[in-house]
Amino acid sequence: MKKPLGLTVKSATAKAVSLSRLTRESKIDLKIEKSDQIRFKFKTGIAFLDHMLEHVVWRSGFNIDVNYETTQFNLTHVVWEDIGIVLGTAFKLLLEKNLAQGVEGKGDSISCLDEALAMVCISFEGRTNCFLDFDQMPGTSVPVVEDAKAWDIPQFLDGFAQGARCTLHIKGLSGNDPHHSWEAVFRAFGEALGKVFNPNPRRAGTIAGVKGTLE
Repeated sequence: MKKPLGLTVKSATAKAVSLSRLTRESKIDLKIEKSDQIRFKFKTGIAFLDHMLEHVVWRSGFNIDVNYETTQFNLTHVVWEDIGIVLGTAFKLLLEKNLAQGVEGKGDSISCLDEALAMVCISFEGRTNCFLDFDQMPGTSVPVVEDAKAWDIPQFLDGFAQGARCTLHIKGLSGNDPHHSWEAVFRAFGEALGKVFNPNPRRAGTIAGVKGTLE
């Protein structure tokens, strides 16, 4: 008997979420967990994606395990986007589990690597938006970085916003080296994401926006 397509939540608490997603294009098993000890396990098939996820773990305070399997065609665009969608979904579920006790629900960061500088702002309000501005960061337009295609990488960020139903703004402020440029982006993304879950008792039972609900 074939497994049904779609999302399956295996477990969800205020500290950890485990889920899987099956489509005609991919099968993803993913877990996130708040932890004081850094640990991660990636199997995406793209070394640069693994490296970027490593920075999210390092900067956010959340461990990530992800296993990606191709179920039809090996399309790198799908790898980046689908992992972004599932990761965003996991963080949305985690946020919902933390609303009762009160968390910031938003975060921002400016981070650098050598000449590269990036700014990220993220807000979980049930509104799906992804605004990327890399006009001042020419490194992001270099076609290939390590084993990744530069045009695939924004699909992860857009996918994350889709899954999380969050608004995500990213602006590259400088950066000529493609590896440095994208790493600065993911460093800032991880830091901003971690701040979303900073305790804020004044927001107990509500969200960062005044409408009060993610729905």
